[in-house]
Parts: sequence; C-alpha cells; structure tokens
Amino acid sequence: MSEDPFAQPRRYPSTIGGVCYLVMLAVTLTGIALTAFVDWRIGVRVVAGSLLGLAVLRGLMPTHEAGMLAVRSRPVDVGLLTVVGALLIFLAGTIPEQPALPLAP
Repeated sequence: MSEDPFAQPRRYPSTIGGVCYLVMLAVTLTGIALTAFVDWRIGVRVVAGSLLGLAVLRGLMPTHEAGMLAVRSRPVDVGLLTVVGALLIFLAGTIPEQPALPLAP
C-alpha cells in the first residue's frame, strides 16, 4: 500500500470522544487560568470537574467512539479519572487558608 503524497492530514477529531476530550481540555485550561488569576480553590474545582466529566463520558461511551479518551481499559480509565477528580475536590475543600505573607518594605 502506498500513501497518497497529495493527501491532506485530517485536522479534526474522528470520534465523539476526541471532541469531548478537546472540550474538557479547554475546561481544564480555564481552570488553570482561574487558579493562576482568581482563586486557586475555584480553579482546582473546575479542573476536578473536567476530570469527573471525562470519567462519566468514558464510562458511557462505547470504546470504538471513545477516541482519545480510551487510553487503558474502561474500568482503569474511569477509576483513575474519578479518583484524581475526587481527590482534587477533597483537597481544595480541606486545605486551610494560609495567612498572607507581609510584603517586604
């Protein structure tokens, strides 16, 4: 089989899972921006929410449609995404506020 030298590479995801992955990537980047510029707890919760959303999508989506969401087996993917998302929410809620450091004169 020879490849067509004039074929254009595809610039869009070929599965529903690929589209979901890109949407959740955008949500995660928004959470990172919130962490950096607004409130770290809100940003971490947004990132955790995107991970939990990916876990739900990976659990419901057939493997042949999962695309970039299917890295390992379904139970492993769903379990890891759920555990990391839940831990981030737990940590964001339980880490106590730290006193502000005084600015140097």
